[in-house]
Amino acid sequence: MMDSRSRIIAVFLVFTLTLTACHEKARQKQEKINPVLLQSILPPDSLYLDLDAPRLTQQSHRLDSVFSRLQKLTGFNGTVLFAENGRLVYEKAFGFADVRRHRDSLTVDSQFQLASVSKMFTAAAIMLLHHNGMLQYDDDVRKYIPEWPYEGISIRQLLHHRSGISRYETLAHEKWADKTIPLLNDDMIRLYVEYQPAPYFKPDNGFHYCNVNYALLASVVERVSHQHFEDFMQERIFKPLGMTHSLIYSMRNDTTVSDFVPVGVPGYDFRGRRVIKVRNDYLNGVLGDKMMYSTVHDMYLFSLALDYGLLLPKDELKEAFEPGSPRHRRRPDNYGFGWRIKGGADSAVYHYGWWKGFRTFFIRDMAQHKTLIVLTNKDKGPGSDHFWNIINDNRYSLPPASVNMKLNDNKENR
Repeated sequence: MMDSRSRIIAVFLVFTLTLTACHEKARQKQEKINPVLLQSILPPDSLYLDLDAPRLTQQSHRLDSVFSRLQKLTGFNGTVLFAENGRLVYEKAFGFADVRRHRDSLTVDSQFQLASVSKMFTAAAIMLLHHNGMLQYDDDVRKYIPEWPYEGISIRQLLHHRSGISRYETLAHEKWADKTIPLLNDDMIRLYVEYQPAPYFKPDNGFHYCNVNYALLASVVERVSHQHFEDFMQERIFKPLGMTHSLIYSMRNDTTVSDFVPVGVPGYDFRGRRVIKVRNDYLNGVLGDKMMYSTVHDMYLFSLALDYGLLLPKDELKEAFEPGSPRHRRRPDNYGFGWRIKGGADSAVYHYGWWKGFRTFFIRDMAQHKTLIVLTNKDKGPGSDHFWNIINDNRYSLPPASVNMKLNDNKENR
């Protein structure tokens, strides 16, 4: 006779095999892959979770100890989420939205400016258009932005930061006369058309991480989709994935720069002992390279969509995690489509952001099935080494979990 634990495991195995077969059959019936609501992914089996409860508790206590210590040592102020092998292990907020006065406690639903972590979402928009046959990665940018003055720059080179285009921030600083008026993407393009600053190098002749690449990609999304970038992102990524606390902050309809960004929590800079609430800025009108606001949980939904191929087919998505540049002894890490690729690691990708009082970190170790998301609204705080130590600590590693996926019969999602 089987004991109670054996019966649970046997039932779990039969359930998992049946679910896998059903899901594969449903997948094969789909004529095309469209986004599937992430609400259809249910938590791991409650019986299965009971078996893992001791390790989950140990992991959670370890992470709480780490971030409580970082709060004391570095003034960590923000939100954090850690997931492993299908389990949301730890999610917590530390500190305040009003850093200067220590008021308005943060919650896990607090919205933070993602800074350059926005780039992976811009890349996902481009990949969706490619999946729908609306553009090719090797198309010349001028196919979609015909007024662009530089020859031979492809969509792929923008994604990989290999275009050689000089920084739009420098150009705007010199040539955008009235800094009280927002600089929008079309304005940025007009500045390049009018002044044509010298590129750093010829297209595909090097790697240079530069925000202009992803600002141009946002403009490509607009030209191809005939939608504002913020509307496209809401319709094609945020809403289908249930990212209800995510948005692109747009200054499109603003005639002047507001005193402060009116969405999300404010960012703070430290100047000596002074804490400064960061004001809005004319450069915040440029989208694609920054200006996405989100929460740790919404970003986890995005990570789940990548894990389960719900936004894009996995065979297409893998190109986002492939190195875009040759190996270089001075640059161990590489860059894919909106993701940095960790050198010397097995399938680890990440991105950091740092802009106007915000620092953000998104790490996915796809081999170990670990995800760590850290959002902060201070320009100072713990460095990324602390977060990689969490990823690489395997003392309480969890085995794979069952995932119950409700097969959605809604034809709109097929």
